[in-house]
Amino acid sequence: MTDNPTETTAPVEPADGTDDSAAEEDPAAIGGATAPDPSRPILWSGDTGTLGEGSRRALLDLLKGPYISGARKPQLWQALVADEDALRSRLHDLFLDLVIDHAEEFAFTRKVTTDDLQVPAALRSEALTFLDTAMLLVLRQQLLMAAGERRVIAGQTEVFEQLSVYRQGDESTWARRLNSSWTKMLNKFNVLHTVDEGRAEISPVLKMMVDHDQARAFAELYRTLAPTDTVEPDDPDTNESAAEETP
Repeated sequence: MTDNPTETTAPVEPADGTDDSAAEEDPAAIGGATAPDPSRPILWSGDTGTLGEGSRRALLDLLKGPYISGARKPQLWQALVADEDALRSRLHDLFLDLVIDHAEEFAFTRKVTTDDLQVPAALRSEALTFLDTAMLLVLRQQLLMAAGERRVIAGQTEVFEQLSVYRQGDESTWARRLNSSWTKMLNKFNVLHTVDEGRAEISPVLKMMVDHDQARAFAELYRTLAPTDTVEPDDPDTNESAAEETP
């Protein structure tokens, strides 16, 4: 009877000549860690964001409001257009929708409107006085009447004259309120841009910030209020409306 020789198996080298032990020592493989995605922009140590710098700046500007203008902020506008789908998705995460007009080159955010669920308020609503809203309507009307014009310029004196039907109080008080509303159009809502003393360009974004249904409802209300002296224009229960939403 003969003993069978003991069989031994020699180590098998990987076909590609690599050492399997190297993979076992790969830090990315230890504990299920994932190797960094080389295509993802990293702007600082520990950055986990996925958007490029320009897109992040555009998103931040949208949230700050009131809107992004291609004419006034071309770099942000280009970043927004290039990454529109991703930015829209980020805004949807916050229950916000992206309103964009590629022809006029402006974009802004507004609360998502849906019957599928109760949508929380993500942004603050800026209250407008009676006179603020009336001035917006006058400016919007001038914008629509000049359809096709490259620029629409509003004269402060002419706008104030159109609003004179709503005058209440003495002359100095009325003038102060008019000037306050005009300043808001310039500095807070950015729907006017100064051209020279007493004249300003109307931003085309106003057509979408105050839509047709809103404008018609306000106009009907103000036609009712104009002849009377019984309604206080600054009464928040009857005369405030939502302007652009700001963070």
